[in-house]
Order: sequence, then structure tokens, then C-alpha cells
Amino acid sequence: MKLYEQIAAEIAHSIQTGVLLTGDKLPSVRQLKLERNVSASTVFEAYYLLEARGLITAKDRSGYYVTGVASRIPAIQPGISQQPTYIGEVDVSELVFDILNAVKNKNVVPFGSAFPSPLLFPLDKIAQRLGAASRKMDPWLTVKDISPGDQNLRRQIAIRYSIDGLAIPVDEVIITSGALEGLNLCLSAVTQPGDTVLIESASFYASLQSIEQRGLKAVEVPSHPETGIDLDALQLAIETYQPKACWLMTSFQNPTGSLMPSSNKKKLVELLTRYQIPLIEDDVYGELYFGLNRPLPAKAFDQAGIVMHCSSFSKCLAPGYRIGWVAAGKFANAIERLKLTSSIAVSVPIQLAIADYLSQGSYDRHLRQLRHKLMLLQLEYIEAIQKFFPAFTQLNRPQGGYFLWVKLPNGVDALKLHQAALQRSISIAPGPMFSASRALSSYIRINCGHPLDERTNLALKELGEMIDQNASLSTGVN
Repeated sequence: MKLYEQIAAEIAHSIQTGVLLTGDKLPSVRQLKLERNVSASTVFEAYYLLEARGLITAKDRSGYYVTGVASRIPAIQPGISQQPTYIGEVDVSELVFDILNAVKNKNVVPFGSAFPSPLLFPLDKIAQRLGAASRKMDPWLTVKDISPGDQNLRRQIAIRYSIDGLAIPVDEVIITSGALEGLNLCLSAVTQPGDTVLIESASFYASLQSIEQRGLKAVEVPSHPETGIDLDALQLAIETYQPKACWLMTSFQNPTGSLMPSSNKKKLVELLTRYQIPLIEDDVYGELYFGLNRPLPAKAFDQAGIVMHCSSFSKCLAPGYRIGWVAAGKFANAIERLKLTSSIAVSVPIQLAIADYLSQGSYDRHLRQLRHKLMLLQLEYIEAIQKFFPAFTQLNRPQGGYFLWVKLPNGVDALKLHQAALQRSISIAPGPMFSASRALSSYIRINCGHPLDERTNLALKELGEMIDQNASLSTGVN
């Protein structure tokens, strides 16, 4: 155990045993540095680790304080079954479209949105680089590298992989119109209509729509709300249904926020390699971790080129610019050809602008600030939910991202709650939109990536009152 981890563990033990109570102020960095005879950076790392675990929080110009939030709300229990929860065709698009349309209205509180607040991103700096890139652009770039994309941007992405210890050749990287296009291209590259695809329960709704649009069948495999897909259930599904592909989010999954441990990711890749099943890895939230290091993707354990790693800058740098990519492994040529027959290319000036921004060294500083802001927002939302939502509410506390997966009290229907909340200009994401069988009716996803100001705080209070009323009606309590 490293020194900062030892210090963090000692403080965490004091919190968990009641020696330190909610609201207690911790020693200043300078004070703890002198007491323990360590560097200031060691103390900062210890405090940052405790923040990531939700045990303490920093207050401007005041210091660090015990929150205790993480231990005061029950976590969602796994309820894992070894059997797949659903096998068959998918029909969720109309439900998803209806729900997403409600989020577009700026007057609606965006708890149901899939994006964090755009005010968290350096869009002004990207716009400056976009203008400069457009003015200086070599005209021949408009026809060069159409697909797989701008060579410099692909090189910058490969460099970022190398920082995490992944040796990804530039030739494997294909630039796409956001991660979703990359995911769709991957699915098209390895399946035919009628094939079966393994997904997790709950699943990102776009994966369900993609499966539906291509005439594929889905097998929902049970997943743990903290550690992701159950590997024993996955193996059983592979042996039973002979799937052609597996589509998973392995880090800070949408909607549950689950994070597969690295050991599980390694076992996952070994299992899929043994059966020669391609993995489409959706990793758009991987950079939004709250700990000290970025979680390794499953791609890090891929020796056979079967993992197609998809990500983008939409959730961590430039929403709306639609710059994504695929590290496609042995499927690179197939995906590049599919790209040429679909959207052909991504905007060249935008690619140049993002590449220039990455090369200037500002990206990591922005990411550190963004992670910290999202971590604090998560703590604020959890505290508000604890205050306003009724008893028997459960939720996960993810180690990254900006979603909270909330289990409602018995008897509360998420779709009915969604409709009632819209009447009060509050959007939520109900559980059935994340299920091929429209299950998960007692769950909602809440976006905690927007500032918890007076308006959003009041909206959470109203939402809690609606949940309480519905729970009381279902149990006959007056």
C-alpha cells in the first residue's frame, strides 16, 4: 500500500467507526504534512482519494470536511440471476424517441438528459482553434484521409492510448461522427440480420435501437449494478445462443454507472477470445473517473484483435462537435469500408481543431477540472436525494461519470412517474428505455452533471414528493 493510500485508509476507518463525524473538519494539508512528515502532494492524493469515495469534500477557502454521504443511502442490491433475462427481438425506438424529445426543451429540468451541462466544457477554446484551422487548412485535406480520418488526430488519439499502456497502431484508429456511428459500424461489420447479440441488463438505449434497426436479436445478460456483467451468466448465454457479437460498456456504464474491475475485464476478453466473439466496447465515459487513474478498458487485454474500442470527445471535451473513433483491431479494414459507404467522412476543420487542442497539452488540465466538478456534483445530488426522496429509495454511487441509477420504492412505476414529472417540466430517464423487454419499471436514471441550483434543487424536491405520493398510494397509506 502506498503512503497516500495508507493515510486515506486511516482517515476512512475513523469515519466508518464514528471517530470522525459528518461535518467534522479534517486537518489542513500543511498541518497533516507536518504531523506525518510527508509531502504536500502525498496529503493531496490521500484527500483526493477520500473525495473520490464520497467520504470527504472540499469547501472553497475553508478546507476538507467529512460528508458521510456514501454510507447513508442504501446501495441497490444485485439480484443477479444466472439465466438471461430476455431473449428475442427489440422494440424500444418509439419509447426512446418520445422520452428524448422531452429533454430538448430548455425549460425542462434535464435530469433525463444524456449529456452533462455544456458550461463544463472549454467550447470557446475549441471554437478559436476551429476558426484558425479553417483559415489555415490545406485545401487538399478536404479529400485526403477522408476515411479513416485526419492523420494527426488519429496520431493524437494513439498517443493517449499509449499513456495508458495500450499500443494501438494509428492505422487501427478510424475517426467517426461521434461514438454512436462507430458503434453502429462495428455492429454492422460483424453481424447479419437475424444474428444474436449479447448485451447487459440494463443496457444503453442506443444499443437497443441499433439492434432493432438491423433486425438482430438481443440476449440480455444479468449485470451487477457495481461491477458490471456477470461473467458466469455471460458464458452460459454464449454456449446457449451462439451470439455473433457482444456490446458492453465496461467503465461507468449508462445507466447504472457500474465499473468492471480490471480482473473481470481480463476474464471477459479471454472468454470472448476463446469463443471468437467480437466485443464492441463502448467507453465514452472512461475519462470521467473520480479516482487517481483511468480504468483500463477491456481493449487493454486484447491479444487477438477482437475488441473494437469505441469512444468520443462528446462527453468529456466537445459535445455537439461529433468527433468519435474506433480502435478497431482486426476489423479496421471492414469498418473503414463501411464508413466510406455511409457518412464517408467527418468534418475536416473540426478534426483539425480537436487535434490542435490535444497537441497543446490543455486537455488533461481540463479533464482534471471536469472530473473534480462532476465528483462534487454527484455528492450534492446524492445529498439532495437523501433529503428529498422517500424511505426505501436505493441508488448506486458510481466511481465516475454523471449518472445516478435510482431504485424507487415498491409500487412506483417509472413510466408513470416520467409522465407526471413532465407535467411539471422535469425530465427523468425511466428504466424501461434501458431494457429490451421494457422491464426495470421501478428504476430511473438521473443526470447529475448539471449544477444543483435553486431550480434543479426544487425539481428534485418535487420529484421526491411525487415518488412519495405514488409509493403511499400503492401501499394504501394515507
